[in-house]
Amino acid sequence: MQTNVWQFEHAGSALSQDERALNAPGTGRIVVRNYAIGINPVDWKFIDDNPRDWQTGHVPGVDGAGVVVALGEGVDPELMGKHVVYHHSLGENGSFAEHSEVYAGRVMAIPDSVDFALAAALPCPLLTAWQAFSKVPLRKGASVLVSGMGAVNKLLVQMLAKAGFDVHVISGSFTQNQADDMGVKAIHRARPEGHTFYAVFDANGPDYAASLVPLLDANGHVVSILGRIEEPVDAPFTRTISYHEIALGALHDYGDASQWQRLMKDGEALLNQVAAQDLVVEAPHLFDFDNLNNALRFSKEDKRKAVVTVS
Repeated sequence: MQTNVWQFEHAGSALSQDERALNAPGTGRIVVRNYAIGINPVDWKFIDDNPRDWQTGHVPGVDGAGVVVALGEGVDPELMGKHVVYHHSLGENGSFAEHSEVYAGRVMAIPDSVDFALAAALPCPLLTAWQAFSKVPLRKGASVLVSGMGAVNKLLVQMLAKAGFDVHVISGSFTQNQADDMGVKAIHRARPEGHTFYAVFDANGPDYAASLVPLLDANGHVVSILGRIEEPVDAPFTRTISYHEIALGALHDYGDASQWQRLMKDGEALLNQVAAQDLVVEAPHLFDFDNLNNALRFSKEDKRKAVVTVS
């Protein structure tokens, strides 16, 4: 059997289509027939810069949704035919294809009321937001600050608000209607002065995250979603700030089966919140499979969520 893929050529170039043989999955793995493919910033950034030293022919893509069509040795037979969504490793051939081979323990069941396109838009931002949320101990009523209001943090602020935090955001474009829908208490157009926070969550980069550390209370937390703060801002044994880094993709290399099982269980619970409309999710912009390069360009230039549908 043959399958169509989009393959990497060299750093900075457009992807090219190819057809290749579809092999039986390895032990503990499954083949998913993709019906939708999520586009994330990490996709076009790695295609542009190739930090993983991909060779010509590598298939990029981390997020996909579809139907399980083949099982490897040791996989539960009940998975066959299930509708699943997944986040895949950057080090393996990924989701930019009609079929993708993934670990059976690294997929989430899609709720009946969620279609493939919406499901494919979620794994990377949803699981990243959940990892960021999970770094900080719960403290109802505590003020937290979130900066960089992209797809990840629009989900994160809702998780924080539902947990009882008073959520503040820094954004030049976030609207009051969005704040009301997502449970945000206050919008700041610049760094807020005269206010301190229990935790800061930043998705702008380590330098900007470091600039927000002085706003933290003693024993506060800074969570860096886009690159970690390499050097502590405070002197030792002063405010004793906790520094946290987020890297969802690293779990593919360093996480064990129990960690994946826990993350997938948490992810399925979040997908059920999406199905129940308890989490506000913006509809993605859709592209056909043949227009995948255009979807990457749209994600990069428009800074909005794109999903590629596979007929």
